[in-house]
Amino acid sequence: MTTENIRLVLVILLSFIGLLLWEAWQKDYGHAPQAPVIATSQAPAEQAPTTPPIPAAKQTPDIAAPKAQAAAAGTAPASLTVETDLFSAEINLVGGVIEKLSLKKYRTSGEQDAAAFRLLDNGVEREFIAQSGLKSEDRSADHYARFEATANAFQMADGQDTLEVPLRWQAGDGLEVTRTLVFRRGSYEITQKFDVKNGSSKAWTFNHYQQLQRQSAPVGHQLVPTFTGLAVSTPEKRYEKHKFEDLTEQPIAKDVTGGWLALIEHYFLGAIIPDSTIAQHFYSFSLGHNRYIVGFYGPSTKVDPGGAASTASQFYLGPKLQETLPKVAPGLELTVDYGVLWFIAELLFSVLTFLHGMLGNWGWAIIVLTLLIKLVFYPLSAAGYRSMAKMRAVQPRLLQLRERYPDDKARLNQAMMEMYKQEKINPLGGCFPILIQIPVFISLYWMILESVEIRQAPFMLWIHDLSVKDPYYVLPALMLVSMWIQTKMNPTPPDPIQAKVMQIMPLIFGVFFAFFPAGLVLYWFVNNVLSISQQWWITRQIEGATQTAR
Repeated sequence: MTTENIRLVLVILLSFIGLLLWEAWQKDYGHAPQAPVIATSQAPAEQAPTTPPIPAAKQTPDIAAPKAQAAAAGTAPASLTVETDLFSAEINLVGGVIEKLSLKKYRTSGEQDAAAFRLLDNGVEREFIAQSGLKSEDRSADHYARFEATANAFQMADGQDTLEVPLRWQAGDGLEVTRTLVFRRGSYEITQKFDVKNGSSKAWTFNHYQQLQRQSAPVGHQLVPTFTGLAVSTPEKRYEKHKFEDLTEQPIAKDVTGGWLALIEHYFLGAIIPDSTIAQHFYSFSLGHNRYIVGFYGPSTKVDPGGAASTASQFYLGPKLQETLPKVAPGLELTVDYGVLWFIAELLFSVLTFLHGMLGNWGWAIIVLTLLIKLVFYPLSAAGYRSMAKMRAVQPRLLQLRERYPDDKARLNQAMMEMYKQEKINPLGGCFPILIQIPVFISLYWMILESVEIRQAPFMLWIHDLSVKDPYYVLPALMLVSMWIQTKMNPTPPDPIQAKVMQIMPLIFGVFFAFFPAGLVLYWFVNNVLSISQQWWITRQIEGATQTAR
C-alpha cells in the first residue's frame, strides 16, 4: 500500500471518529424561543411561578407535590392502579397524575427475571410524570384537585379491547368534571376526555392543559450518548430538538395548530398530542434542580349555567416503534434519529425488518443484510481488490525503484506513476473497499443504536443483546483477526514506519470496536470474512495471469 493509501486510510478512520463525535453533538443541539408556562408541581416553593400563564386572578397553588399537600392535611394520598396488556400504571387521585407507568413488553435488562421498564416514575433517581387538567380563575379541576374513582384497581380483561378509567371532580355547587382515561389493547396511546357539566348558578371558564414533567438525567448508549430532551413538531418546522439546559434560558412559547411535544430518551418517549384542529399554546418551564415541564394549553372555553362541554387530548407513552409512530401523529417517527445519513439508515432498517420477518432472528438478519450489501458493492470492491493484487505483483519493482532513487523523491514518484500507468494500476484503488463501506457503516451504527426493535435482541450462544457490546469481546477479537488477515493479504509498504502503522491498525480497530454494539461488530466481521474470500479469489486470478504472461 502506497503512502497515499495509508494517509487516506488514516484520514478515513479519523474522519469516521470525528463524524461520530459530531453526530453525538448534533443530537444534543437545539434552540428554542423565549416564553412563559402553565401551572407547575413538585418543585421548591421559591422557584414556582407566581401566576400561571393562563389569564387568572388566583395565584398558582403552593408548588409542593400533591402528596405533600395531602400529608399536610393529615390524610394519606389515595391512588389507583391500572393493568392493561401493555401497561402497569399508578395514578394519584390528587390531580389524576400518572406517577408510575411500566411497559410490560420491555425489560430493564435482557435477564428473564428482569423487571418491566418503568417509563414514568416519581422516584428520586428518575422523575418523569404526566399531568393534565382544566385550569380556571376560581376553582380548577387541575393536577392539584382531588378526584374520586369508582374503584382502586382497573384491569383490562381477556377479550376486552378498551378500558376506561373515570375520575370525578366536584366543586360543591353543582359544577362537575369527569376525566376519563381511555386505554386500548395493543396501543401505547392514552386518550384523556374531560366532560364538564355546569349545574351551578354562574358560568365557568376553563383552559384545558396537558404537560409532562421530568428530570434531565441523560440515558443512552455508553459509547456515544444519545439525545435526551425535548422534541417539538409544528406545521412550520416538522421536527426540532431542544436540550433541557437550553429551556432554562430559552423556554418554549408558541401558538400552534397541529403539532406535538415529546420528551425523548434512548428507545422511549412521552409525547403530548393535542387536538390538531384547534390552536394550542405550547410552553416549557424550568423548575430548577434539573427538572422541567413541557406542555400545552388550549383556548378558553365558557360553560354557562346548565350547560356542558367536552375536550380531549392524547399521551403517547412507550417505545419508539417506527411502524407505529407515524400513525399516532405526523412526524412523530422523526424521534427515531438516524442522523445525517437517515435515508440510508431507513432503507437498511426496512430491509433488515423484512429479513427479520423471514428469519425470526435479528442476528441472522444482519448477516444476510451484510451479504446483500456485499453483492451491491461487489463491482466497486472487486476493482479495488484487483488494484491491490496488481500492487502486490509489482512490489519487487517498487523496491528496485526505491533502491535506484534513494535520495530523489521527485524522481521516485515520477517513476512510480509511470509504472502505475504502464500496468494500469490505480494507486488509490486499494482504499475503495474501505471507503465505500464508511457511509453504510455509520448508517448501520445509528440504526442499530436507535432502533428499539433491536433492543435486547438475542442472537445465539453468548450474544444475548445485539444492541450492546459483546460481554466477552469475542466478536471484536474475531474482527481483529480478520483485519490482520486482510493486512497480510495486502502489499507490504516498503517504508518500515508505514509497515508498522499497517500492522497496528487492526489492533486500533479491535480496541475501538470492543465497545460498539455487538450487531455492528457482527456486520463488520462478516463483511471482513466475505472481503477476504473475494480478495483471495481475485488475487489468485491476477497472480495466475501474471505467471502465465511470464
